[in-house]
Amino acid sequence: MSAPTAAAPRSPWRRIDPAKLIPQLVAPVAALVIAAAISAIALLISDKDPILAFKNMYDYGITPDSQVEILNKASEYYIAAVAVAIGFKMGLFNIGVEGQSKIAAFMAGALASASFMHWMPGSLRIVLIIVVAMLVGAAWASIAALLKTQRGVSEVISTLMLNLIGALVVTWLLNDQWGVQEPGAQIKTTGILPEDSWMPGLPIIAGTDQKVLGFLVISVVLGIAYWFTINRTRFGFDLRATGYNPFAAAASGVNAKRMIITAMLISGGIAGLVNLPRMLGESHTYTEGFGGIGFTGIAVALLGRNHPVGMALGAVLWGFLARSQLILDLDGIPKEIVLIMQGVAVLSVVIAYELAARIGRRAQQQRVGAVTAAPAGPAPLAAATESAAGSASEESK
Repeated sequence: MSAPTAAAPRSPWRRIDPAKLIPQLVAPVAALVIAAAISAIALLISDKDPILAFKNMYDYGITPDSQVEILNKASEYYIAAVAVAIGFKMGLFNIGVEGQSKIAAFMAGALASASFMHWMPGSLRIVLIIVVAMLVGAAWASIAALLKTQRGVSEVISTLMLNLIGALVVTWLLNDQWGVQEPGAQIKTTGILPEDSWMPGLPIIAGTDQKVLGFLVISVVLGIAYWFTINRTRFGFDLRATGYNPFAAAASGVNAKRMIITAMLISGGIAGLVNLPRMLGESHTYTEGFGGIGFTGIAVALLGRNHPVGMALGAVLWGFLARSQLILDLDGIPKEIVLIMQGVAVLSVVIAYELAARIGRRAQQQRVGAVTAAPAGPAPLAAATESAAGSASEESK
């Protein structure tokens, strides 16, 4: 009897399916082209030159000062997107990032600027602000998690209501309890943080004296931690498996209720960081002007398909649009054109990715059908099985 033949080493490239990869790469590009085309039509209806408008937006957006502001906005949008993406991976729709970020930043700012904290050195105070913000954000998100697991309340409804409640609580505490009004100021804020606890900026953009907010580094670290946790840990596997098929995950021993609570706590904890880049690096206090980023994070997460690199690109794009819309006012062009572009971009991306997924599945089914219809043999069957398994693994991500 001949000795068994050693199995050939598997190539990592065999998991890459061009039939599925190419549509996934083309989808976002096609969606952005469609968004630009619809925005151009809106400009033409307004008797404006779309080519000139897009050129002015681009020229203004690439100036050094604009690049700094784009990165500053992108760091906030990215944190919010990661918070939303954690829930999306679990099949949860956490639209409460807005409220979680507000109440978390307020509580952290109020505690860190309190008079009884004057003894704390600046570096330790920064750590305190980050930790408190994450804990408060997680605690606020836990309300929705408990309502869902214990009473079956949809997290969409509960987090939406908690946004309003959180905003009202912050307004009440700021104006009637813990807020202070600095000399010459028109509004109340939390106390000004001591200068030694201001997070230094990053002089990474040439041609300007402005610095990128130092919290950008934490945003990058957060993205790396998100990728590692989702793709390289047992918790990440359970999270994706539960979001992809909760019944199969439960059959394999995953506690669905525990996963819901854990995912919401992590999502809320990350949401607590959303307003910290500005508070630590720019305003050095909490004001009622903070807000509006949580809902943008949903759009960025959808645009980036919950992938760390995709969300980073989406955050930069959103930052560019938010910055470049300023030049439209000066040119007499309605800045609502940018809002149209943003909304159409998200809608187009969602539709384009769904079409790409269907095209990829159809191509995979045709390929597997062709292989299984071939003469019986171990090699074709193994290839088909491996291809299907690899595709299923990619789908679960």
